[in-house]
Amino acid sequence: MLSAELPHNEVQRQQALERQDLLDTPADPYLDTLTRIARELFAVKTVLISLIDNDRQWFMSRQGLELAETPRCISFCAHAILQDDALVIEDTHLDFRFADNPVVLQSPFIRFYAGQPLHDEDGQTLGTLCLIDPQPRGLDVCERRQLRDMAQLVEGYLRLRHSSRQAEQLRAALSRAQRKAMLDALTQLWNRAGLLHFLPQQQAAAERTGLRLGLLFCDLDHFKQVNDRHGHAAGDQVLWQSARRLSAAVRPQDVVARNGGEEFVILALVHDSTELLQIAERMRLAIAEPAMELDGAQLSQTASVGCALLAPGETAADALERADQALYRAKRGGRNRCEFAATDK
Repeated sequence: MLSAELPHNEVQRQQALERQDLLDTPADPYLDTLTRIARELFAVKTVLISLIDNDRQWFMSRQGLELAETPRCISFCAHAILQDDALVIEDTHLDFRFADNPVVLQSPFIRFYAGQPLHDEDGQTLGTLCLIDPQPRGLDVCERRQLRDMAQLVEGYLRLRHSSRQAEQLRAALSRAQRKAMLDALTQLWNRAGLLHFLPQQQAAAERTGLRLGLLFCDLDHFKQVNDRHGHAAGDQVLWQSARRLSAAVRPQDVVARNGGEEFVILALVHDSTELLQIAERMRLAIAEPAMELDGAQLSQTASVGCALLAPGETAADALERADQALYRAKRGGRNRCEFAATDK
């Protein structure tokens, strides 16, 4: 195995990556949509948006791979960022640089790789948009152009994202180390620590804007049966796909967290219970349709949702408890439904 050399401008490149503040951030529904389209367009098993950090490559978006990161020393993308155009490896078994690479000899058994470098506005290389498959293949002229075009879309979106108000607020609130500790590795959502961090912030934002803080508990129905019948790897895939769907179903400003197991919590600023229930219903439908994809097979999955509005004078913990109780009412009522926790306050 041949590890990639460092770029001649590695210090400047790493500084540019740090300025973008992309590492260890929650999954982005827009980028997940783009990589999903790329996976279907090129008919490959895996598509990644890979950022090359000091000693690792971290996947900002991933389709068809459970890992959130791998060491830089075994990274194909570390080779790709040394080029101006795409690095295409039609068959890794025939390339001395990669033939004995652990990710070739072991899962995910890479045989085909194509990585298009991604640049910031100053031309510094941040990572790649890459295609991976366990079967050898090539890219024709049209496919190479399509890969460049899709990489350009990624670059454009990352630049807009970097300058957005939401990104500025995130940078001001959390350091990169704090963000990393608050992210769930499997789903790339905020974990429970992240939820507890953002809860008082969202409560303060509701008071400041005159809106209401809505809390939604979402639990995947009969999830134990998924693990029992299909295995824990399939269960992880269902959790990952559910996280993507929930993030896409809510609004960009809403906080989406994995509370633990198959339970998710969403914090949303709304005007009233009607608006909150509309969000809950979008979430429910997003999980139910279409069926989940599990290595070529399809799995029908549903979710139950419990909702509550933080009442005047109520603690956030009490409101979370009421939303949790509403979730259990939805479960007892037949599942695949939404329940609202009313209050007299």
